[in-house]
Amino acid sequence: MIEIESNKEAWSKISEDHYHYFKTAISGGKYQLNHYIQEEVGDLSGKKIIHLQCNTGADSLILAKTAQSVMGVDLVPENVFFARKLADELNYNNVEFIESDIMTLASIHSDKYDVVFTSEGVLGWLPDLNIWAQTIRGLLKDGGYLYVFDTHPMFLSFDEGKLEKEIFEIKYPYFGKTPDIDNCIGGYASEIKAGVKAYFWMHTISDIINALTSTGLHIEYFNEYTEAYCDWGNMQVSEKKGLYEYCYNTDKYPMSFSLKASVYQTK
Repeated sequence: MIEIESNKEAWSKISEDHYHYFKTAISGGKYQLNHYIQEEVGDLSGKKIIHLQCNTGADSLILAKTAQSVMGVDLVPENVFFARKLADELNYNNVEFIESDIMTLASIHSDKYDVVFTSEGVLGWLPDLNIWAQTIRGLLKDGGYLYVFDTHPMFLSFDEGKLEKEIFEIKYPYFGKTPDIDNCIGGYASEIKAGVKAYFWMHTISDIINALTSTGLHIEYFNEYTEAYCDWGNMQVSEKKGLYEYCYNTDKYPMSFSLKASVYQTK
């Protein structure tokens, strides 16, 4: 798929920057999962986890501090290279990484896991959530569950450049199915790199929930939050660790969501 190959090339431009950023943060004890993820995921002791769209592996390593084992998966070869390097240099021996497009992961990987984890800026890079959901169901053990933390689709429809002025203008069609194309990438853990084509798909709340329930997964919760996991422009650091907020937005619109979907227990 042309769009996927273009995204792979785009993300490769910032892989090394991400490696250096996260190595410094983790080594200095300054990196952790955000407040809501920590609160909702809880104790992972003894759990076998697969982390989809793991980037250069920072969150995979944090999960591995308490989990039995973590398998990180990412589309970008450079991300996987630097994730392995990060794990080796920081002495994690219960983490592995494999390179794969999530759209084709099921054809090369059939292990079963207690938890499928994915978070922070992930779903919009996937063209087909039905394939994503089917892949997740195939990865889960009986009694296992999926955990997602990501940007809220409602927030993604706004003109992000106007929100700090409390102007709520739709820029990206909520129900649009044509991917948005950006000619740069990076910004939160690297310098912005231009000269790329990065394709990002809008997925509605119903797209997400219906894709998962169609595979037989049970939605345990869908939570919505006014904080974001990165600074979208002149935001303030939230008291909730690892998150950002606009002071005016105590009740106006959601910026992020979390979701837990579990396998129905069979008798």
